[in-house]
Amino acid sequence: MAHKGGKVVVAMSGGVDSSVAASLLSEQGYDVVGLFMRLGSDTAGAPAGGSRRPHQGCCSAADAADARYVAGQLGIPFYALNFRDDFQKLIDAFADEYARGRTPNPCVTCNDHLKFGRLIEYADAIGASHVATGHYARIIEHDGRPALARAQDASKDQSYFLFGIRAAALDRILFPLGGLHKDEVRKIARQRGFPNHDKPDSVEICFAPDRDYARVVRERRPEAFVDGDVVDAAGRVVGRHDGVPNFTIGQRRGLRIALGTPAYVTQLDVLNNTVTLGPREALLSRRFLADRANFHGTPSRRFRASVKIRHQHCAASAEVLRLEAGAFEATFIEPQSAVTPGQAAVLYEGDVVLGGGWIRETRPVDEDGSGA
Repeated sequence: MAHKGGKVVVAMSGGVDSSVAASLLSEQGYDVVGLFMRLGSDTAGAPAGGSRRPHQGCCSAADAADARYVAGQLGIPFYALNFRDDFQKLIDAFADEYARGRTPNPCVTCNDHLKFGRLIEYADAIGASHVATGHYARIIEHDGRPALARAQDASKDQSYFLFGIRAAALDRILFPLGGLHKDEVRKIARQRGFPNHDKPDSVEICFAPDRDYARVVRERRPEAFVDGDVVDAAGRVVGRHDGVPNFTIGQRRGLRIALGTPAYVTQLDVLNNTVTLGPREALLSRRFLADRANFHGTPSRRFRASVKIRHQHCAASAEVLRLEAGAFEATFIEPQSAVTPGQAAVLYEGDVVLGGGWIRETRPVDEDGSGA
């Protein structure tokens, strides 16, 4: 675990969370260095200390100004590094996944490769022993080793997005906000006179602040948008679509097709360019396969875990089987709805993150309730 007084690089995004994180660490005696990551995701904002328009993205010029302003208040060194090329590759990968009929989570990838990849590289370059962010999560001791755990504020917990951090890096990471609630963080920022104390939180996917993910994909992979058939569970054509990337598993709104009963997107078939609709129960799955797994520690080949299949999902109990080549299979005790290829599946033991992976394929529930 970290020792107070060491040098720590704090990722300062210009938001209230990272600002307070830097402030708390400075007060605790750490030698803090602020780092702003220029990602090329510029959105509307306002000058530091000025009136604020609705804030949706992150890492804009206005955000950089806010971060620099707070660093000046704290009297800590501050640097801005250009990670635009890395970020563009991340957006390309996001578009590629959508074009394959999968629903990706770029925030996890950004944390893995940028915030806790390049950030640690920078820390090494300046002789810093630790890195820190304003994420709501905790690093605790579990079975004699550092472990990633849920935040104290369950409503703000971001541990789901952090499962990809390598186990070897956990003892170099600090999450100063892990034991605080959001209202406490804003109160601290107000007391310290930070100009961003009332700055709205950014949305999850900063390069699509309007939440129009299909637009991002269309700009980068226009060839993926080909008209095709919409079919029902029996394979009957019930309409037409204007591109598979316009849809996600579990979607109900915006289908513009009436089947007489509520219909949901249950399957995306890129190979045959079809979108399948079905009833809500057709979304249920008991089993899924995940790959590109990252485990914190060495769990048994078979073990029980609570599994989250998306950030807002209430973790459900499952039996997990570790497979070869960094894959695992999870079988839920009770079927879960809209288990979506491309999304992250994160494994928990209580509050502790055991690891996770990326959902590759699912097994539907058949008539007798077992995995098909």
